[in-house]
Amino acid sequence: MRTVLMVAEKPSLAQSIAKILSKGSCTSRKGLNGACSVHEYNGNFQSQTVRFKMTSVCGHVMSLDFIGKYNNWDKVDPAELFSKAPTEKKEANPKLSMVKFLQVEARGCDYVVLWLDCDKEGENICFEVLDAIQPVMNKGIVREQSVFRAKFSSITDTDIWNAMNRLGEPNRNEALSVDARQELDLRIGCAFTRFQTKYFQGKYGNLDSSLISFGPCQTPTLGFCVERHDKIQSFKPETYWVLQAKVFKGKDTPLTLDWNRVRVFDREVGQMFVNLAKISKEAKVESVSKKEKVKQRPQALNTVEMLRVASSALGMGPQHTMQIAERLYTQGYISYPRTETTLYHENFDLKGTLKQQINNTIWAEEVKALLSTGINRPRKGNDAGDHPPITPMRSASEGELGYTTVIPWQGIPLEEALPACECGDTFTVEEIKLVEQQTSPPHYLTEAELITLMEKHGIGTDASIPVHINNICQRNYVTVENGRRLKPTNLGIVLVHGYYKIDAELVLPTIRSAVEKQLNLIAQGKANYQQVLQHTLEIFKRKFHYFVDSITSMDELMEVSFSPIAATGKPLSRCGKCHRFMKYIQAKPSRLHCSHCDETYSLPQNGAIKLYKELRCPLDDFELVLWTSGARGKSYPLCPYCFSHPPFRDMKKGMGCNECTHPTCQHSLNALGIGQCVECDSGILVLDPTSGPKWRMACNKCNVVVHFFEHAHKIQVAQESCDACDASLVAVDFNKTRTPLPDSETQHTGCVFCDPVFQDVVELKHATMRHSMHRGGGARRGGRGRGRGRRGNPKKPKDKMAALAAYFV
Repeated sequence: MRTVLMVAEKPSLAQSIAKILSKGSCTSRKGLNGACSVHEYNGNFQSQTVRFKMTSVCGHVMSLDFIGKYNNWDKVDPAELFSKAPTEKKEANPKLSMVKFLQVEARGCDYVVLWLDCDKEGENICFEVLDAIQPVMNKGIVREQSVFRAKFSSITDTDIWNAMNRLGEPNRNEALSVDARQELDLRIGCAFTRFQTKYFQGKYGNLDSSLISFGPCQTPTLGFCVERHDKIQSFKPETYWVLQAKVFKGKDTPLTLDWNRVRVFDREVGQMFVNLAKISKEAKVESVSKKEKVKQRPQALNTVEMLRVASSALGMGPQHTMQIAERLYTQGYISYPRTETTLYHENFDLKGTLKQQINNTIWAEEVKALLSTGINRPRKGNDAGDHPPITPMRSASEGELGYTTVIPWQGIPLEEALPACECGDTFTVEEIKLVEQQTSPPHYLTEAELITLMEKHGIGTDASIPVHINNICQRNYVTVENGRRLKPTNLGIVLVHGYYKIDAELVLPTIRSAVEKQLNLIAQGKANYQQVLQHTLEIFKRKFHYFVDSITSMDELMEVSFSPIAATGKPLSRCGKCHRFMKYIQAKPSRLHCSHCDETYSLPQNGAIKLYKELRCPLDDFELVLWTSGARGKSYPLCPYCFSHPPFRDMKKGMGCNECTHPTCQHSLNALGIGQCVECDSGILVLDPTSGPKWRMACNKCNVVVHFFEHAHKIQVAQESCDACDASLVAVDFNKTRTPLPDSETQHTGCVFCDPVFQDVVELKHATMRHSMHRGGGARRGGRGRGRGRRGNPKKPKDKMAALAAYFV
């Protein structure tokens, strides 16, 4: 029996599709990576009985990056990134082992059906999957088609079966357009970002941004926000006058009349009109006209309009909106949420879609009324040739559908009730006055307005627009104010003004819009992938060199807005070179700066830094500092110089003393390491010497924390190791009045994991951490890292680890 492997984009999607195609009769099991399941059943395919295996990836299998040495900011000139730096595809999430998982499941399979999302990114993932599995699949008969592509827009029985019965092939041109965009964004973004970040963070201490990033789409997005800011700042209010009249009839409430002329900018002219109007004591109705306001039928919903409505009406950011929409799609509530189309085809079953909502508790009556009176089709829109508009596929207890009765924010507000009047009626004039007012500046852009500008100028795609907006928020270039208005920060304003001074095309939408058109031509098979790539890179390479040569123009703006690094921060620890105090700069990215040596040293982020007992590193004489993520987190000492300049070959940049392999230093892994982490494969549990009297050891890789020996006077890591698990023994000296040891003993040396005496005084927890504690990684070290030749890697004692895990909180 032949085997068909089917691959969807997400695990939940695979489960839903398998359930539909197998009619609920599939068996399921977990894949080797633990994240993806495999659903199996027998069925018919290509006029034969086959075994189906349905599984998934988790988004992109691969990501594009530079090869090893070109990721080192200190050793590579950013200009090399445009052409000299080779790129390679790496696993997007190495922990998932997605390539290995796909190959295990594809081995011996005869056919593959790709159920990836039906957009350009989905086509790109198709070929990532094929690159992984085709080498291990059965070759089959010569010229026999073995690769199939399913096209679908919703997770309904009808749509899924239609897709299965009309299989096509993946579109390589669309996949290539994504490859081109990825490479352009990587090379251009990294080159500008690295240069800007190093240049400005080396000069200014209060930029308050860990990355001074540039993006071909991100920067024009910021430019729109700053352009509106500039209009607000340059706005000069102008005084004008309005004639205001109040009239009444009988006992009716006074009515304020609008002036037909609206306003005048000359006070004397306005006063003349007041004087003329005051002559009359009565106001006569000369004519009556009535006007009915009608709300135009909406166009069918596409992605950009969904983002606009969610931001303006629901107060949801674009990134959050897309996350919710994707979840609703995979659960079968709506059709595919990434579409540019706003037109329903003539044969689209609007009535059948509406019938899905007939039992909804909120709008069932409106649905019944629509079905009985007939449906007005939505306004004609644009057919982009991708997916149908976003459509509800099944009823939900809460949601937005149907028109102003159930979407009240789009309804026409009720006008103020006017008194009945006929032609010739008279009203008594109560008051006529001249009111002074001023013209007001525009508001900051709302997210909805920004999305409209991005769509109009071709900045980003329906899928990437939320990412670009989210990026300028995360980079501290804009802040989201009330009403989801985007207010540029000082840093965002200075960057955009600097781009305008040097090369306005870096921030204007024109050049990126032109690039997007070229990428679309690749997707349509009308432009050559390599030619578009090389031509665009050559343009930006020239712009980059001009930008570097002209950076002083932007720097002049920076000097006005930000403080020099030497004038920022507070004294903290002594430099090992000049022995003067270095200043601790808390603004992101936090770092230490020696103004005498004019050197800056990196620090771990997202935590607090303080001096560590005035102790010094034996290698370079720098005073150690202590990084901590808080009372519930973890802490470790580090040498500022070693952190930026690893002293040993097996260390990477960004490692503290808890990963240092110095053979004799009292702060190193060799002196304080106890044993292999109970959860991750590469980490070592290291004693935190500052944690007493609530002692703990923490993994130097993951966020595992082991609390032990509370109220002990002293804890030392012994030279001896455990015979059972090879972990280092620990010598504990307890307070005699609070000792947990039997027979009131105060001192004991044993293995934290294996010694039964210590069993009740050890508990495992997870540290509270916002982000990973450092950037670096490291090879697994033997024992505590001191002498792999003598000791070898520590073993995880399975039963003892299980016992320890029982204390997990």
